Amino acid sequence: MTQSNVSTLAFVHETSLVDEGATVGAETKIWHFSHVSAGACIGKGCNLGQNVYVANDVIIGDNCKIQNNVSLYDGVRLEDEVFCGPSCVFTNDFYPRAHGEQGWTIVPTLVKRGASIGANATIVCGNTVGEYAMVAAGAVVAQDVPSHALVVGVPAKQIGWVCTCGKKLEHTTKSQYSCARCQKSYEF
Repeated sequence: MTQSNVSTLAFVHETSLVDEGATVGAETKIWHFSHVSAGACIGKGCNLGQNVYVANDVIIGDNCKIQNNVSLYDGVRLEDEVFCGPSCVFTNDFYPRAHGEQGWTIVPTLVKRGASIGANATIVCGNTVGEYAMVAAGAVVAQDVPSHALVVGVPAKQIGWVCTCGKKLEHTTKSQYSCARCQKSYEF
């Protein structure tokens, strides 16, 4: 591991590998058996759990939490404060093949600020998960998810709205919603 792009304030467990050329921000923690590839860029204050893989062309913002067994493949972008639950999946090619001359066509995926992706959810490439959206455990996202939307199922369908605090919003009037936990109001 070359320390040149790894903050001296970051923690990298001795069983993890951070390739030369990767960038790791201050106060980021990379736990057991993880691998960060050469071109990856990880912000400050992140926590990468056990057995996390971060490919070359991945950008992770500040204060993200990536739980155990998550692989972030080329083309994935996580803005600040994104939560990725255990074993959630990101694809990056619509037509993957192990044979032939076609090769890979990387299709970008964007997860916006404050969004949460539940355990074992799958995010199909080419989609955007909006700010503070909540993707339920096991859901398969095959289309864009609006900001603050709560989506569940296979394929994922919107069943409500969530607050920035994560609580499901209550419908109060025609287009008004409110949070019972933190008292914030929203209009959708």
